[in-house]
Formats: sequence, C-alpha cells, structure tokens
Amino acid sequence: RIADASLGEVATVQGVIEDVQSIRTWKRGMQLIHVAVGDASGAIDAVWFNQPFLLRTLTQGKHISISGKITLNERGERTMLNPAYEVLGENKTTTHTGRIVPVYSEAAGITSRWLRYLVKNAFAGVTRIDDTLPQEIIKRQRLPALYDALTHIHFPRTQKEADAARRRMAFEEMFLLQLCMSEARREIQQSLAPKIPFDLETVKSFVDGLPFQLTQAQRRAAWEILQDMEKSSPMNRLLEGDVGSGKTVVAAIAIINTAHHGWQSAVMAPTEVLARQHFASFAKLFSPFHFDVGLLTGSEALIYDSEFDTVRKMKKTDFLTEVRSGRLKVVVGTHALIASAVAFHALALAVLDEQHRFGVAQRASLAKRNTVNKALAPVTPLPHFLSMTATPIPRTLTLTIYGDLDISLLNEIPQGRKKIVTEIITPPQRQRAYDCMRAQVRAGRQIFVICPRIEGNFEETSVFHSSASGQIKFTQTLLRKEVKAVKEEYKKLTEEIFSDLRVGMLHGKMKLKEKETVMKQFKDGTIDVLVSTSVIEVGVDVPNAAVMAIEGAERFGLAQLHQFRGRVGRGEHQSHCFLFTESSSAETNRRLRALLECDDGFALAEKDLAIRGPGDFLGTHQWGIPDYMMASLTDAKLIKTAREEATLLLESDPDLQKHPALKARRAEIHERIHLE
Repeated sequence: RIADASLGEVATVQGVIEDVQSIRTWKRGMQLIHVAVGDASGAIDAVWFNQPFLLRTLTQGKHISISGKITLNERGERTMLNPAYEVLGENKTTTHTGRIVPVYSEAAGITSRWLRYLVKNAFAGVTRIDDTLPQEIIKRQRLPALYDALTHIHFPRTQKEADAARRRMAFEEMFLLQLCMSEARREIQQSLAPKIPFDLETVKSFVDGLPFQLTQAQRRAAWEILQDMEKSSPMNRLLEGDVGSGKTVVAAIAIINTAHHGWQSAVMAPTEVLARQHFASFAKLFSPFHFDVGLLTGSEALIYDSEFDTVRKMKKTDFLTEVRSGRLKVVVGTHALIASAVAFHALALAVLDEQHRFGVAQRASLAKRNTVNKALAPVTPLPHFLSMTATPIPRTLTLTIYGDLDISLLNEIPQGRKKIVTEIITPPQRQRAYDCMRAQVRAGRQIFVICPRIEGNFEETSVFHSSASGQIKFTQTLLRKEVKAVKEEYKKLTEEIFSDLRVGMLHGKMKLKEKETVMKQFKDGTIDVLVSTSVIEVGVDVPNAAVMAIEGAERFGLAQLHQFRGRVGRGEHQSHCFLFTESSSAETNRRLRALLECDDGFALAEKDLAIRGPGDFLGTHQWGIPDYMMASLTDAKLIKTAREEATLLLESDPDLQKHPALKARRAEIHERIHLE
C-alpha cells in the first residue's frame, strides 16, 4: 500500500492515476510530467523528466504500477523520481515492476524494458519445448524441464526459481562442452602418430650441455612429453608455464629427441617477432648437435647453418625444397607454415606457442602439411601436438576450457633469479620512481615503459557486436588510440622526464622492419628506455632490462601485470616493477597489492578470477560463452558433475545415435565455442 512505503525505500505501489500535469521549468526549460497515483491508503506523486510521450500513455483513470525510491519533494511530500512504470490490464499481472525483473545487455536504442516486452510476447505463443538433455540426467541432477527453465530464467516468480533455471542452463552448456571435449579426445586417440622412442643418451647429452640446471618441474614436464611421444596415438598436451619458467627448453628436449630419430618438428608462433626469437634460441641450443634450423615467415626464409655457425637468407622455393626433402629437421615460423606450398617430409612434432591465438582449423592445416616417407611410416600419421602458453590460468578454468588436453605445469622459476621489487606508485611518488629509473640507467641497466590499455567507448562496443567488419573497425579504433597513447608518453619522456636518456618507441602501426630495428637497438643497449603498447610483442629476452614501469596499471588484470613484470629480472641484477596509478579506490589498491604480496602467476590468476570474475578474466568476446555459463566456470562441483554425466552417457552411446537432439546441439556448441 502507498501508505506503507517507507522513506528511502525502493518500493512498488499500485493505484489509479488521479491527476496528470506537464510543467516546464523556467530556468532550464526542462519538461516535468507529474502524475498523482492513489490507492485506498493514500496518494503519491511520480515525476518523469523530459519524457513528453508519457502524456499519451499515462492518462487519468488508468490503473498503474510504479517502482522507485521514495523521496521527499520541496514541499515535504512523498514522491518517486523517474520510476519504472507499467499500465495494468484486467488481470493486473506485471512485467517491469513488483516482481523479480530480468535485466538484459543493452545496445543503442534497445532497452531492457523493450526486450522484456518482446520476450514475454514470444512466450505467449509457446507452450512446450522439447528437452535436449536425457530424462534420466534431468531426474538424477534434479533439474527443471527446459520449458520451465527458459520461462523462469526470464520471468521467475521466486529467487529459488531463478537460481534453479540458471543452474539448469549452465549445467546443459557445461555438459555439452564436456561432450565436445570427449569427442575431440576420442578422435585423437583413434588417430595414428609416429612412435618416437625416448633416447636417453641424446637427451642426457643435451641437458648436460645446458649452461643451467633444469628445475624439477621442467624435468617432470619433459618426461611426460617424451612418454606421450612413445605412443602410437597423437600427444595432445598443453605446457602451461609462468613467465620465465623455461618452456622453450622443455620443447627443445622433445625436438632434439625427435630429430635424433630422423623426424621433423615444426614450431609455430603467432608473430614474426616471437618466431625470430625462437629461431635464435633453437639455433643456439642445437648448434653442438650439428643439425640446421629454419625460419619461415611471410617476409623471409632463413637457415641456421650448424656447420659454419652462420645464418643465411634463402629463396623461399629453395627453403621449401629443404623442408620437403627432410634435410631441415627443425622449422620455426608463423602462419606461413600452413601455406599450401609448404610440405614436410616427415613431421612428427608440432609445437604451438601462445596456443590460444591459434584455432583448431589452423592446427589441422599444419597436420595436413605432412607427406611422410613410407620408409618411416606406412600410413601418413598425425604429428604429436605440444601447445604452450605463458598465461597462468586457474585450475578450474584450465580443466574446463582445455579438457581435451593433457596438462603439464611449470610452476617453478629457475634458480638464481632475484625477487623483483614491486611498488605501487601514486602521483606524489612519481618523482622518486623516475629518480630510481634514471639511477638504474646510469648503472648500465635498461627500462620498459608500458602504456595503459585503452578501452572502447559504448558506440565502438556496439559496432564490435554488429559484424565481422565492425569488429575490425573496433580493433583499428583501439589500435589508433593505443598508438596515440604511446606517442604522447614518448613525447613526455623525451622532452620532460628523461631528456638526457635515449628513449625508443614501439607500437602496432610500425612496419616490421622498424619494429625489428627498435628491438635490436634495445637488445644491443643503444636504447635506454623502451616505450611500448600493451599489445605489441615485448617478449624479447633482454637480461639487462631491470625496470618495468606500467602506466595506468589499474586497467590491466593481475595475470597480465604479472606477465609484464616477468619481462625483467632475467639477469643477475636487482629488478624493479613500478605500477603507476592515479586511482585512489580501495578496489584498485586491493588488486594491485596482491602483486606486492605474491609472485606466483597461478596464485595471482586465482586472485584475479575471484576479484574480476571469469567474464573479465577470459573475455566473453574471445570465447563466446554465455554469461550464465561464464559465471559457472569457477564452480568446480558443477564442472565435475557435468563431466561425470558426459562420460557416463558416452560409455553407453558413444556416437549419440540414441540422442539425435543432443548430437545436433553438440555440433552447434562445437561451432560456437573455440576449443583447442
């Protein structure tokens, strides 16, 4: 009742419109619509600003329901400002007020209110929806029927109904995801791969020749990989390691064992910069074993000649002949490796770095490049796959997203590295940080400066959703903004802060040759301070870099900040990471302090997940996962239950012949959600 609604309370009241007035304020020229609503207990004034169309809808004598906060006007009378409203029909059921109301993601010109109206109208013509899930699973898991779940996820009568509906939807998506993963794993297990015996003598000779000792985690991961490659079914393993944990050396152990048996290895990186880095690393690691290493990118083909310890350029046609003949045992490259002209003589191992940047189709295309000599294998086998990522992902997410992969974790940092001193730098502390940075340069060290990530505004985000071409436009807009941020930071550092130092600049609009020149200058020590965007590959191993300064640190996730921090501290010198922030919020301080207290990437990823949630952690645009499923990615119990039910069903019906609707839905999920 109107009389029972307390001051300051958000309430819903219903009554008859007793009076409607339109008033224009003389000062600002704003139009106010005043509506007096009364019931048997009293009356209340509702006010809307600059919404003249309401005069056609809210007319005297109509029954109305309004929801809003009860306040007092200048005359001391109770009122509601801009309340939600709806005119009541004969049955007096409500859609937008006086109930649990669904809130939808909005786009320009499309409001939650309009979507509620459309969805409710759609349900009016639907009385039954066939269930996808088998009835025995619905009963066992005590889930509502699909029709009830869909009804209640939009218009629940109680919070209990809403929660049950969300659980049903999340369980179904998770269950279908597990079915997809099980299918992928089954296909892999049924395929043939070359058996590569573990040659202890070769591997031991390689490890003994390294200038450092392997960590226990590296030894364990290498052992798991070598054991997998002895089997006749393809290895499908994810090597997940923190920044600087030594993934490249673990991959090198598998590669040298493969080469010893006459087979080839391909290493695919997402960028030319990263491919060149791997090429240089493998050339150095394999030089004592006298076999050549090749590099193939869109712009060049290089070969490291182990006999003369030199790198020489080649025509691409000659390079491809070397690959096809099998003389080149290790080929590093970008997407150029999956070009139609590329054919391997005997590809047994494919290593994908930063594997989340490659789709399934690209991996399959790499496998098709194989033309194995019949002397090595009677049937053309699939290569073993080793995927690598430096992005620390919490265990629950790893099991969910990479459920079709076996996982090796590198959770130890090589011995001898000093802990990086990490500090949060607020505006009053900037000068002290700059003084420390200058002192580091005078001592012979170098500095990274990362510019803040630029977020898209609302208009650009709506473009992002619209089409593939819209996404390109959105990405280009952000790139332009990030380039502008780098140029402004570069100008500030060269003209105001470090005018006495040599400052370099790196961003995504530069040509490849320009990037390579800047990176080489930085690595050679002719640049003291390198200013870069967050999206550019700064993964060059520069042991002399001792300071990582991150502007707008609050705009990055903890895992990404930790990765930036891992770019320094690779040499013998004490390194620093400065987190510049102008935000004074308690939330920002809590997030950034986690970096000060923890240097374990996996532990930080767990904290990041708890603070930001999986939607921000993964990015819904990247994964295309529904919001209710995204919210369940941290629910280990739900994931486990869905996996158990999927396994149980596939044991009795591996091809889902008895469940055609489920089979069709699985195909849809497989198309929509990116699986490795």
